[in-house]
Amino acid sequence: MDLLEKQPKETARDYAVRVIRHNIVKLRLQPGTMVSENELATEMGLSRTPIREALIELSKSGIVEIYPQHGSMVSKIDYDKVEEASFTRRVVETAVVREVCGIAAEDDIARLDENISLQRLYLERNNTDKLMVADNDFHRMLFAIAKKPLSFELIRTLAAHFDRVREMSLMAVKHLRIVEDHAAIFDAIKARDPDRAAVSMHMHLSRYQLDKEAIYEKYSRYFAD
Repeated sequence: MDLLEKQPKETARDYAVRVIRHNIVKLRLQPGTMVSENELATEMGLSRTPIREALIELSKSGIVEIYPQHGSMVSKIDYDKVEEASFTRRVVETAVVREVCGIAAEDDIARLDENISLQRLYLERNNTDKLMVADNDFHRMLFAIAKKPLSFELIRTLAAHFDRVREMSLMAVKHLRIVEDHAAIFDAIKARDPDRAAVSMHMHLSRYQLDKEAIYEKYSRYFAD
């Protein structure tokens, strides 16, 4: 399991939520497996109380299932929930990218360009962990430019189901289009073309549907019947 660095002023509960969610999305905690409060507490250096609270919090978004007297399980992936999360992101992020086209300053454009360059480097080096960090940073930057950082955090909370499938695509899909998609979005923003930016964002956030067969073939055991 990945142990993340604790952030300043972060409570033990919030830290536990962030670490457990990260490991579920990264498939370190695999769908369908039981998780032990004691083991998680020992590994994270916490008491059982914040671990229990974190699992309850994560159960609200459906990525953890709690069985009283038996324990907790990492939920298998339900494609209906993946589609709902993707739908929410498409609606919100196409609106955000339209706004960005009209208000992005030159230094915003430069930072997005630098991010795309980093993504290309990580893709060439097959460093999928850093590629996904850069991917998330790209989307976070768009919300920051649009002055909607809280909306980004809300979207991230809802997107765990979608993020797990996105993580699988890195291993299952032979020709990744993540960087190409982001480059298309960036080119539209640079050209101040909100319609093209929205279409590119919609395509990007719908790509998992095109990759569904390859993902399911490799990871069928992770999906709910």
